[in-house]
Amino acid sequence: MKKTGIRDYLFLHIVLIIYSLTSVLSKSAADKTGIAFVVLYGAVLFCLMLYAVLWQGVLKKFPLTTAFANKAIVVVWGILWGWLFFEEAVTWNKLVGAAVIIAGILIVVREKDE
Repeated sequence: MKKTGIRDYLFLHIVLIIYSLTSVLSKSAADKTGIAFVVLYGAVLFCLMLYAVLWQGVLKKFPLTTAFANKAIVVVWGILWGWLFFEEAVTWNKLVGAAVIIAGILIVVREKDE
């Protein structure tokens, strides 16, 4: 497997942001009816299909352990999206949890690079 660079990691995280946005769209659709519901859930399906295709590209560039360890960052994006779009509180517990997730990803990635 070839050495992965910053562009590869950027691509990986853009793919994971797309995946994380499906939760925003589905939560937004939950209180809608009619055409707004159909449009939002259509956007969810589109994002999931786009994610599925792009994820195959990720798996070609990264070892499985690295790719799936980075997938945990979706939880951190969820905290950010909840705060930005739904005015959810960001508590100390969430921040500590996010830090643990990021630390875990860094440990796995660093270990794979050695």
